[in-house]
Amino acid sequence: MFTFVVLVGLFLLSVVTCDYVSWENLNTNLQNRANEFEKPRTQPHIIFILADDQGFRDVGYHGSEIKTPTLDRLASEGVKLENYYVQPICSPSRSQFMTGRYQIHTGLQHSIIRPTQPNCLPLENVTLPQKLKAVGYSTHMVGKWHLGFYKRDCIPTQRGFDTFFGSLLGSGDYYSHYKCDSPGMCGYDLHEGEEAAWDQDRGVYSTLMYTQKVVDILASHDPRRPLFLYLAYQAVHSPLQVPSRYLERYKSIPNLHRRKYAAMVSCLDEAVNNITLALKRYGYYDNSILVYSTDNGGQPMAGGSNWPLRGSKGTYWEGGIRAVGFVHSPLLLKKGTRCRGLVHITDWYPTLVTLAEGTLEEDLDLDGYDVWEAISEGLPSPRQDILHNIDPIYTKAKNGSLKAGHGVWNTAVQAAIRVGDWKLLTGIPGYSDWVPPQTFSSLLLANRWHNERVRWDRGKSLWLFNITADPYERVDLSRRYPHVVKKLLLRLAEYNKTAVPVRYPAKDSRSNPQLHGGVWGPWYKEEEEEEDMESNLLTNQLGKRRHRKKGRGKHKIKRKSRE
Repeated sequence: MFTFVVLVGLFLLSVVTCDYVSWENLNTNLQNRANEFEKPRTQPHIIFILADDQGFRDVGYHGSEIKTPTLDRLASEGVKLENYYVQPICSPSRSQFMTGRYQIHTGLQHSIIRPTQPNCLPLENVTLPQKLKAVGYSTHMVGKWHLGFYKRDCIPTQRGFDTFFGSLLGSGDYYSHYKCDSPGMCGYDLHEGEEAAWDQDRGVYSTLMYTQKVVDILASHDPRRPLFLYLAYQAVHSPLQVPSRYLERYKSIPNLHRRKYAAMVSCLDEAVNNITLALKRYGYYDNSILVYSTDNGGQPMAGGSNWPLRGSKGTYWEGGIRAVGFVHSPLLLKKGTRCRGLVHITDWYPTLVTLAEGTLEEDLDLDGYDVWEAISEGLPSPRQDILHNIDPIYTKAKNGSLKAGHGVWNTAVQAAIRVGDWKLLTGIPGYSDWVPPQTFSSLLLANRWHNERVRWDRGKSLWLFNITADPYERVDLSRRYPHVVKKLLLRLAEYNKTAVPVRYPAKDSRSNPQLHGGVWGPWYKEEEEEEDMESNLLTNQLGKRRHRKKGRGKHKIKRKSRE
């Protein structure tokens, strides 16, 4: 009996002791977690706003008649990027932002990704949101994707974004969200995640709709967890549509295109103000970095202005690639300044990943640089050159040649490079006029653009400018400095050795939205891809067999004919 009582007592003692220890451990764990939760996070919230087709002049602080009080204030309180470059059209700028790599290294060096092409940002590239997600960021995208969607693996939620709300294509109606790529090839293009957003659609103007979506994300997210928010507005890309209340401000502009465009910019400015207010209201602002950038130059025929720069969207003149950009953040060390160091859109990838305490592996093969110290502290930029592009399949300049390129580069090929103060262009750079601010009157010609015309020199396929001294590209120095020309041509040739083949497939009829419930979206299935690969392999094998059967005699004849 005594033994039994002792055993029971020992058992109860052990239970009490164990319970005491487990409760103590539990309390310690909870306290540690609470401490971790209360620790100030060093990873900043990153808000990247990308405007579409906004011209270099089309912001108040560049002298525009368009009122942009929000952009002016944010830029003046932050750092204005006054030597900042993007690409001349949509997809290339977006691809370089997402990967930190030049177009020649992703195969997207020609044109844009069209909605009917089985093409997208190559899947082997690790995207910016994927890198940020790996270090604990919540990643959200709102707005225009335009990096391909032919199969599911290409769309935003498969490329690193936790959520996506927006359009997959490059343009569309601001209210109905429909887009026709060609007659009979029309469909709906508003998506929530991986599905058509029919239930979310209230016919709201996209700038207002996207802004409200961003505010909703900020309201529902915990500001103690780092946030990456990529807001790619459709504005101010054509079609020129805007709520009538914004037009009232610009009655004095007779040109209808310019008037609508100005109203769209004002609406965009107001939207950015609402986002900054939400950042403050929901507790993000003090630990946030807001980057504002345009994706390319403005299109004068659609109301945009790049004056005093030369050229427009779609060209490698400064008007096509020199962008409006600034950084606004309480974390900047030197606020209210201008950064005149060279900055390119590829630089955001390494800069933001480093700020987020991420890692940059060597095998990423980045073309971008970490430029945060140049922006925040005013130190020299680590970037000394920019490959604007090499497009081997763009229309060749008729009078271009290897001889004109000093025997090292065929000047018929469209290419552009910046090294230090110097900029070299070859081939056909694109529309090259300067379009000054419109001098309208009440006369019949009031709606015309007053271009400063350039007499096209048909024999020309090469230009050299000192961009620091001549940012408006008025004085071609190619004949005066042939040694500089040759040096830059050699740089182009070196870059070209690293280029991958161009990805620009033919139109695929299976992309027609009418085959997919009237919605633009993925059409390429994995099994179809495997079948296509097997078919291509079989075709290649049959081709080789036929080639062998023809014998070597014909090869000799062909060689002779070539000689």
